[in-house]
Amino acid sequence: MSEIVSYRDLDVWQQTRLLVKTVYHLTKKFPKDEQFGLTIQIRRAAISVPSNIAEGCGRNYFKDSIQFFFIARGSLYEIETQLILAHDLQFISEEELKITIEQVTRCKKLLNGFINYFQQKTNNNQPTTINETLEEYGSSNKN
Repeated sequence: MSEIVSYRDLDVWQQTRLLVKTVYHLTKKFPKDEQFGLTIQIRRAAISVPSNIAEGCGRNYFKDSIQFFFIARGSLYEIETQLILAHDLQFISEEELKITIEQVTRCKKLLNGFINYFQQKTNNNQPTTINETLEEYGSSNKN
């Protein structure tokens, strides 16, 4: 992992951006009468994940940041449910569901690790800035 100086360098943010692309690709083939139903709902949920990660990284206080990360995590669960519904409605295949759920699960794991790291900082009352925390997070997660 290279040096982290911005939320854009975070693997969790990059992976959730890829999830947005996957969701848009999948929903292109949903029926036209779903354009204002499940299609827009799942797209909004997908977009909210990297957006809330970015917004959380832009906050001044850890507790504010963590709240946005929790919102992002909630959106991942929402996407998972909506994918299952899309499969139930035969908008996506079993294979598409499986692959995309695996991608969602990967994003959940990354985000949970990121949240845990921020919570430890908050619990230890360490007076570092968000940028310093991102740098430390990058250093602690080098492979």
